[in-house]
Amino acid sequence: MASDNEKLPSIASVPRHIALVMDGNGRWAKMRGKERYEGHAAGVDALRVVLRAAADYGVEYLTAYTFSTENWNRPEEEVRALMGLFVTAIMNELLDLMENNVRLLAIGDFDRLPEDVRTSLEQGIRKTAGNTGLSLVLALSYSSRWELTDTARRLAVQVRDGAIAPEDIDEALISGQLSTSGIPDPDLFIRTGGEKRISNFLMWQMAYTELVFTDTLWPDFNADCLRQAIEEYSSRERRFGKTSEQIALSGTNNKLNL
Repeated sequence: MASDNEKLPSIASVPRHIALVMDGNGRWAKMRGKERYEGHAAGVDALRVVLRAAADYGVEYLTAYTFSTENWNRPEEEVRALMGLFVTAIMNELLDLMENNVRLLAIGDFDRLPEDVRTSLEQGIRKTAGNTGLSLVLALSYSSRWELTDTARRLAVQVRDGAIAPEDIDEALISGQLSTSGIPDPDLFIRTGGEKRISNFLMWQMAYTELVFTDTLWPDFNADCLRQAIEEYSSRERRFGKTSEQIALSGTNNKLNL
C-alpha cells in the first residue's frame, strides 16, 4: 500500500488473518468532550491506518467487528448515526480500496440493515471483487450466536429435505455453511479498550486463535500498536493440541492454519 515495506520492522511470523474488536470509540470521545459519533468517526480513521499497515506486513485478511447484533439495543440516535457513518465511510473509502487493491467482504444479518447501508455495502463488494490484495471483512449486524443458529437452521432444512443425512454433519460441513466460508480462521484476535472478552465474535472460527488485549482505545490504535500485537503473536508457540516436541519434530511453525 502507500508505505514502503522495507521501512517496516521485520517480524518472524505474520498472521494470515487478524480479527479486530475495535472498542473504546465512545470513551475516547467522552474523554475529549465530544459526541459519541465523533469517536466512531475517529475510529474509521484508525481502521484506515491499521488496514494499510496490515497490508504492508503481508496480512491477507482483516475482519473488523463493526456492528454486533447486540448493538441494535443502543440508543436509537447512536444507531442512526452509526448507520449513516457506515454509508459515508464505505463510499468515501471506495477509491482508496481500489487504489490499494483491497477487496471488501462482509458477514452478518444484512436483512436488518437499512436499505442505504445494504446498497453501499453491495456496491463496495461488487466494485472491489477483482482486487487481489488484502481482504477487509466487515462484520455488520453480526454475532456468533446468530451465525450458529442460522447455520443449524439451514442444516436442519437440508436434513429434512433429504439433501444430507445427520451423520454427514461434521466440522468441515459446518465451517462450509458459516458466513465465513472460504475465509481462513483468524490467527490473531486483537481487542482494544481494556475489556478482555470476545463478545460473541467468531466463536467457532477462533477455537485456536491467539488473543491479544490492549488498554489502548481504538481511535488511538495505530501502526505501531499493530506491530506490537503481531510481535506478541510471533513470540507464541501454536501447538493446536500437540506437544512442543511434536511441533519441533514436524518443523511446524506458528503460522500453521488448521
